[in-house]
Amino acid sequence: MSPAAAATQPLDGAGAKYRTYEDDRNAPSQETLYTTSNGVPMPHPYETQRVGTNGPLLLQDFHLIDLLSHFDRERIPERVVHAKGSGAHGTFTCTKPLDDLCLADIFSKEGKQCPLTVRFSTVGGESGSHDLARDPRGFSVKFRTEEGNWDMVANNTPVFFLRDPAKFPHFIHTQKRSPSTHLTHADDSTAFWDYLSQNPESVHQVLILMGDRGIPYGYRFMHGYSGHTLKLVNKAGEWVYAQFHMKSDQGTKFVTQEESANYSPDFSQKDLWEAIERGDCPSWTCSFQTMTSKEAEELWEKQRINVFDLTHVWPQKQFPLREVGKFVLNENAINYFAEIEQIAFNPSHMIPGLEPSSDPVLQSRLFSYPDAHRHRVGVNYQQLPVNSTRTNYRMGNFQRDGNMAFFNQGARPNYLSSIEPISFRERTIDLDKVHGQFTTDAVTFLSEIRPEDFQAPRALYERVFDEGAKERLVHNMSGHMSNCKDEEILKRMIAIFREVSEDLASRMEKATGIKGYDGISNLRFNGTHNGMAAKDGLRGANGMKAKVGSSIVPNNGAPEYGMHKPGSRADPGTNGVRVNGTDGLKNGSH
Repeated sequence: MSPAAAATQPLDGAGAKYRTYEDDRNAPSQETLYTTSNGVPMPHPYETQRVGTNGPLLLQDFHLIDLLSHFDRERIPERVVHAKGSGAHGTFTCTKPLDDLCLADIFSKEGKQCPLTVRFSTVGGESGSHDLARDPRGFSVKFRTEEGNWDMVANNTPVFFLRDPAKFPHFIHTQKRSPSTHLTHADDSTAFWDYLSQNPESVHQVLILMGDRGIPYGYRFMHGYSGHTLKLVNKAGEWVYAQFHMKSDQGTKFVTQEESANYSPDFSQKDLWEAIERGDCPSWTCSFQTMTSKEAEELWEKQRINVFDLTHVWPQKQFPLREVGKFVLNENAINYFAEIEQIAFNPSHMIPGLEPSSDPVLQSRLFSYPDAHRHRVGVNYQQLPVNSTRTNYRMGNFQRDGNMAFFNQGARPNYLSSIEPISFRERTIDLDKVHGQFTTDAVTFLSEIRPEDFQAPRALYERVFDEGAKERLVHNMSGHMSNCKDEEILKRMIAIFREVSEDLASRMEKATGIKGYDGISNLRFNGTHNGMAAKDGLRGANGMKAKVGSSIVPNNGAPEYGMHKPGSRADPGTNGVRVNGTDGLKNGSH
């Protein structure tokens, strides 16, 4: 090195000296010195500069300007959904290897571990809303494996209100405040029930939401479900469809509508935090349901259950849970904002051995989630410690710059260079075999309500709910409907309930004093095609007529016979040995 070059080097590497994240996270106040944001020590945080003893303030007072300017920017946009949440850190341990079905290293051998962070949440409410609102619960897990981060972005229910991805923003708007009155559906439930009465495929989730599981007792006593169908791929390139379950080892507990008013707005946060602090660390057992592509086709053709439909469930008697591991939460966040508010989960964060299916709602979330994080947190959100990986190799790519770039990859080339080449790892997944079955035309698609869509909610109501659960369901729904200002909406809603069970519809009529329609055959829906319509004119959603083309398709988006071409079909023998029986509710399907 030339003398001139040496003279430009920082003394003792001072240009690279900075406090580490762990040092800052764990340092007590007694070991810190009060300074401005640029590190200049100050004698007191309350002092200001002014003209004389009673004059105006001085613009040169950087300490005050620095303080106020940062204070004005302390908040990042809250999540549009899942704004109110709690979380903690812990460890996943593989208890029963899954290497026959999945090549992911974390499932390769008993005892294999990785650190993780879980964030639980309500869905519709704002960041200051009540923890015990009647609402689904988000259940997201960031597994920091040796092969990168795997984010399981789940809920505490196995289904959701919709199966058409373009409906999601519309549905969420009905869960928010009215654009006119600024009231939530606690005071005006008209929009809430209007949406549901026009999209009857939501009825399965409605029964769960308005039933006992609608208000879980905090976050420790609830299960988690992927809801979406994934694919597991093994080392031979064989794949199966899969659903992921996280069953609470604490069991499940619920709170009634009336009891919920007796709990603090932050009960779930308090309950989780205090349990971990006293060493009562919650845990969940993780399992997969799996089926081959052939079984998926047969499930549709014979039972009309669609593995790509977020409103359908896989019967656990046919597809039992196979345990793969357990995770325990044993460490609270030291700084809530840094470790829980800024954590960002992304369903497209998958490790080798895990792949998405063609579930349309999952496909839309693969884009939407990271897009939201780049807006809410920033384009470099994955550089934040809580979002970064824990791999044993140094990451490198050609993403550079952007707001708040911290790890900007030094002087390494920002293109694929032959002068300073980057290393690569050989492909482990044959994507042509796993995803290559689609050779077809582009179509316009909107799902259609059909008799099979009422099978699972009917089983839930008639075979799972006991008499007490049915009474509470009717009480909760009729009470919530009392704030609906349009009787026509409730007539339609009771008609949908009648397709589930005449007993349910009759109870709702008695509770509300409103006579509902005799089923949905004479109804037109604005959001869903009506495959049960008595007249062709009622079938098309919103009165659409197929003058040019129709978005109604015979298979309703399901994997019918022959969908998986031979070159991509999962081998019938790759389903592995299923264990654990019907670890579910009474009918083994919920």
